[in-house]
Amino acid sequence: MDQILDILLNLSGPAPYFLVFGVLLLCGLGLPIPEDITLFAGGLASYYGLTHLWVTILIAYFGVILGDSIIFFLGAIYGKKLTRRWLFHKLLPDERLDAVRIRFHQQGNKLIFVARFMPGLRAPIYFSAGTLHLSYGVFLFYDGIAALLSVPTIIGAVYYFGDELDQVIRVIQKVEHGIFAVILITIGGIFSKWYFNHRRSKKINKGS
Repeated sequence: MDQILDILLNLSGPAPYFLVFGVLLLCGLGLPIPEDITLFAGGLASYYGLTHLWVTILIAYFGVILGDSIIFFLGAIYGKKLTRRWLFHKLLPDERLDAVRIRFHQQGNKLIFVARFMPGLRAPIYFSAGTLHLSYGVFLFYDGIAALLSVPTIIGAVYYFGDELDQVIRVIQKVEHGIFAVILITIGGIFSKWYFNHRRSKKINKGS
C-alpha cells in the first residue's frame, strides 16, 4: 500500500487517474494488490487535491467494471482452456474453481453481488460465471450494483474523513472480508457528518 501511495502522491495532471484506472483493471484480472487499497489511494489523491473526487469515483468505477468484465469474457470465450495454462492455473487453481461452481449452484446469481466483498474469490467467481455462460446482462447488473456501493463509499470515506487517515486505514485493512458492513457504517457516518454540519450552518445563518 505504501508503494502505491508514494507513486500516486508524486504524480500530477491526469497521471493519478490513469494509475488508479490501470491498477483496478489489473486487479480484476488477478493482480495480487487488494482492490480496496487502490480505492483508498484514489480517495487519498482526491483528499490532497491531486484529483477531483467525483471524477476519481467515476474512473475507478469503470476500471473495476472493465476488469471484472474482461475476466468474465475470458471465462465465457475460453473457459477451461485457459485454466490449463500455467499463469491462469496459478491464479485460478482447479480446487478454487470447483468451490466456486458449488457456490453458484447453491446461491445462484446473488453470488455475483456477494463476490465484490470477497477478496481472493472475486476473480474465480467472475471467471466461473463466464464459463457457466451466465448472461452478461445479469452479471453486469449484480456486479454494477455492488461496485456502486463499494467504490464511492471507500473513496468517499477517505476523502471526507481525511483528517482521521490512520483510523480509516486501520478499518479498511481489517475489514477485507466484511467490507459490506463497513460500507453501511461509512454511508451512515458521511450522512451524519453532513447532517450535523448542515444544522450547524443553519443555526449560524439564523443567528446572523
